[in-house]
Amino acid sequence: MTALRQIGAVTAMNLRNIPQRLGSSCVVVVGIAGVVGVLVSVLGITTSLSDTLLSTGRADRAIVLRSGANAEVSSGLSVDATLTIADAPGVARTAEGAVAATIDMVTGVNLEKTDGSLGAVTLRGTGAAVLDVRPEIELVDGRMFERGLRELIVGASAQGEFATLEIGDRVALHDSEWTIVGVFRSGDVLESGMLADVDTLLSTYQRVGGSSVTVKLESEESFDMFRDALTSNPMLTVDVLREVDYYRRQSEGIGDILQVVTSFVAGIMAVGALFAALNTMYAAVSSRSVEIATLRAIGFGSAGVVASVLCEALLLSLAGAFLGAAVAWALFNGNTINVGSLIASIVFQLRVGPDLVAQGVLWACAVGFLGGLFPAIRAARLPIATAIRGL
Repeated sequence: MTALRQIGAVTAMNLRNIPQRLGSSCVVVVGIAGVVGVLVSVLGITTSLSDTLLSTGRADRAIVLRSGANAEVSSGLSVDATLTIADAPGVARTAEGAVAATIDMVTGVNLEKTDGSLGAVTLRGTGAAVLDVRPEIELVDGRMFERGLRELIVGASAQGEFATLEIGDRVALHDSEWTIVGVFRSGDVLESGMLADVDTLLSTYQRVGGSSVTVKLESEESFDMFRDALTSNPMLTVDVLREVDYYRRQSEGIGDILQVVTSFVAGIMAVGALFAALNTMYAAVSSRSVEIATLRAIGFGSAGVVASVLCEALLLSLAGAFLGAAVAWALFNGNTINVGSLIASIVFQLRVGPDLVAQGVLWACAVGFLGGLFPAIRAARLPIATAIRGL
């Protein structure tokens, strides 16, 4: 009998005996399922959020912030600076001949969500050229806000998350009331918030300058010319980024935080599952000590014993991995998630896909392998004579 046939025979016999250890085997399966379920769910939040942010950026758009500002909400530009930025070389023109640029002010407002709790909605004041700069914005209901009036249009994602964002509803902003007149879709992070006329919003909040300037470039290659013209201007102190790079930086910042949370929580659960696997496999080896010694006495090698224990541990881990992934998919895939703070909010759909399941399976296999390795080595080193005396 070849070594491979021996390994196959011993492994098959061991797997047939799993029902006799059903209780302890279920402990391993449930423990691994918990690890994979949490891991896949949190990774789903991280990747879905990153995809939503990155879908907002375009290579033919650029965003200008105050130098050193990490985000629009922490940036501020003077009126003179915004006018200089909008007139810089490389900026495209609208069909009417105006510059394709918007001076934006970004803030947030707390509103009641559909579940009765409070949440933040991002409010963006923007310029008249917003539909030229951002052609992905599509009105699906109502009309566009008018300049000079306290009117808002709301993203479809935000409307589904909050209770008071229907057309005709009034939103309190800084001791004034604004009316919702339209609903839009954009398929990106803007859909999580509301848009208004920037000049009216600046007046309401008693500010004199916007948070940022977003421009549509003549072409992707125009970015260097646009950036160089601004960064070489001694009257300006600004950072110029391609919009796609700006949102990539935003996604990395949030993703790093979620990654730490994911690693910490999943790591603790993985240690628990590892000990459960170790205890189960050690118990399995102890209960089969006479059987293992008999097999070795009649000519079966230690390789078959090691393989059988490892295969059992990996099989239980895979069962737990697919159970955990299935539960995560059933409970969370397609759910609407709102990630935000007091001044910013992003509403997106959570996606649990095959790539995340594959990561969960790899984690499960690692835990299962470590959980079965040491019991397998103990089984291979079990003294034949000592074990047979138990007959």
